[in-house]
Amino acid sequence: MSQAKFTEKKYTITFIFVTSLFLFWAIAITMGDVLNKHFQNVLHITKSESGLVQLSIFGAYAVMGIPAGLFMKKYGYKKGVLLGLALYALGAFLFVPAAQNESFAYFRVALFILASGLATLETVAHPFVAALGDERTSDQRINFAQSFNGLGAIIGPLLGGFFILDTEGAAGLASVKSLYMIIGGVILLIGIAFWFVKVPTLKDPHAEHGNSTQDAECADVVANAPLYRQRHFMWAVLAQFFNIGAQGGTWAYFINYGVEKTGLADNQVAYYFSLSMAMMMIGRFIGTFLMRYVAPNKLLAIYSICNMVLCVVISQSFGWVSFAALIMLNFFLSVMYPTIFSLGLKKLGNKTEQASSFLVMAMFGGAVFPPIMGLVANTNIAYAYLLPIVCYVVILLFAVRYYKPKTLGTAAVVVKNSSI
Repeated sequence: MSQAKFTEKKYTITFIFVTSLFLFWAIAITMGDVLNKHFQNVLHITKSESGLVQLSIFGAYAVMGIPAGLFMKKYGYKKGVLLGLALYALGAFLFVPAAQNESFAYFRVALFILASGLATLETVAHPFVAALGDERTSDQRINFAQSFNGLGAIIGPLLGGFFILDTEGAAGLASVKSLYMIIGGVILLIGIAFWFVKVPTLKDPHAEHGNSTQDAECADVVANAPLYRQRHFMWAVLAQFFNIGAQGGTWAYFINYGVEKTGLADNQVAYYFSLSMAMMMIGRFIGTFLMRYVAPNKLLAIYSICNMVLCVVISQSFGWVSFAALIMLNFFLSVMYPTIFSLGLKKLGNKTEQASSFLVMAMFGGAVFPPIMGLVANTNIAYAYLLPIVCYVVILLFAVRYYKPKTLGTAAVVVKNSSI
């Protein structure tokens, strides 16, 4: 069998554009973690209350996942992207009245609308990227695109540290308003530009490649089974929930941890947060390369174990050693989201778009864990980082045992069909 290409020439322009979307939504996600600390300073809220920022962001993923999937299924990938960009821009512009009213509640509404756009983009972009070539290289394409998500995650904290965290009081909210007006304008221009991009006709990204008639029949049965009977998909949703829970909690209190354990100023720790995001980007590029030689599920398992060890080190408050472990945590978080997403979509046929919606909804884990970690962090910020270990155990189970496409009753159905 010939080696599958990374993508095809006719998809190049579309692939470049869709890949750029991964960068833009990462900026917004990581800016939320900067706002988490900033709102503690200027609006005088507690750590656990500031966790509601993540609830607003990731709560939108839970609400918008299915509607975005239905919209994509009816109107296609391109219009799905345009809807996501429109909501993104609208949410950014709503930061203006929120800042003028100095209202945490208003900011959360603006964040929810903005994040509804992010959820729409994520629902569309992952199967979109998967569709731009052979299924056998879909893991590589999604991890490559997610590498630019890592670049956006570097830019977000840098913007926040430079424009937001070195300001206080009314000036701090004015800087938030100005920055998000610029972000909204840029996203609006991106949407207008994408309107003129001609998207080629796409083939089924999850077409089967069986080597025998029985393989083809088994694949057909798996693809046609309802999603709730797809074991690998159900476990992927669970793993994604815990993965984003670990990620959301890790990022939400990164600046708090750095300030309390190293004595650095808020904006200085924000730059280290950006360095941590650089480690995530590097991790994704390296992960994309390693997947040529190491099975994606095996790499996912190895990275999960590494993060368990790092969380123990972080929890022990070894000063800069523990802080360095916190920075490195993102290197091993790097491949988790795209790899879980890609493995969960394997062999789902025409249910791929619907499955993508549920995998995006699973990001609600990012709304659940930060407030819980915040309750522990109110007492001891270091001990809060023991909680993500539970998340990595679930991810490890998925990577080792439950990643393979399997449907209950598949063998019996194949025998029945072959006897007709």
